[in-house]
Amino acid sequence: MAGSSLPRRALGRRLRGYRVRAEKSQLAAGLHIEMSPQSIGRMEDGQKVKICTSQIRDLLDLYRVPNPSDERDEVFMLWQEVRDQALAAKLAGTTKGWWQAYTDQYEPHFDHYLGLEAVATHLTTHQVLLLPGLLQTAGYRRALSLVGDPTVSSAALERRLELAAHRKVRLLESNFRVDVLLAEAVLRQTPGGRSVMVEQLRYLLELTESGANLSIRVVPSDAGSHLGLLTQSFTLLEFPPLASQLAEPPIVYVEGYDGSLYLERTDMIDRHRRAISDIQRVALTEDDTNQLVRQIVKEYGE
Repeated sequence: MAGSSLPRRALGRRLRGYRVRAEKSQLAAGLHIEMSPQSIGRMEDGQKVKICTSQIRDLLDLYRVPNPSDERDEVFMLWQEVRDQALAAKLAGTTKGWWQAYTDQYEPHFDHYLGLEAVATHLTTHQVLLLPGLLQTAGYRRALSLVGDPTVSSAALERRLELAAHRKVRLLESNFRVDVLLAEAVLRQTPGGRSVMVEQLRYLLELTESGANLSIRVVPSDAGSHLGLLTQSFTLLEFPPLASQLAEPPIVYVEGYDGSLYLERTDMIDRHRRAISDIQRVALTEDDTNQLVRQIVKEYGE
């Protein structure tokens, strides 16, 4: 996983926790090691910043993390993992994620999500209006892009389709599991017209019949009350352990029209796990979902 964001994220999360415990501001931390508070914030969010071992040591001193201590040892173990991955990525020529070649074709807030998706081992998504990007055909994706930007050039549009196609490669990986829960309304939307949706729905059937590590279940419109009505659309991403065998907690991603939320608090993760269980309770089985999809294909094809 050269270039993975997971060790940086784990390191940043621990440093933030120690800073908050010590009641120090990002400004105070930045002044202490001659770094801007914005850089401290980016580091704590798991983004790349220029920092050295001595600066991390100085932060731990500021945060009153005992020396020696298991807490301090854990931070430096994570820091070593960050450095090892950076070196491996440099030697492999993969210092940037493949998706960053397309930064001109997506909103800045989506870069972090693509980095997380690239290293997740399990993705559970609940969608109430549109299919998740991993499952979209080129026709479906093209229709949505044109809605968002009717003046987009043909060259830019093709690059967006390339990005979408590249993301779908993950569906072929044996260590990546995807569970999709769709409101029935998702199947009734017709971006690009009925012919585009027929192609899209047939593609969903192909995916579920291909033996991929993918489950698609539909929540029928008459399912009654369930927590999905309150949560709306969201995606839960789960990750493998780090090389140090430290557990990396999951993230709930909520995408909006003008930005995104990344929920990491344990109570928020637990609430969304409960929502997933409740949505699964009322969702159709995979076989019944496929039957419904075939029925809608027949309706749209008439």
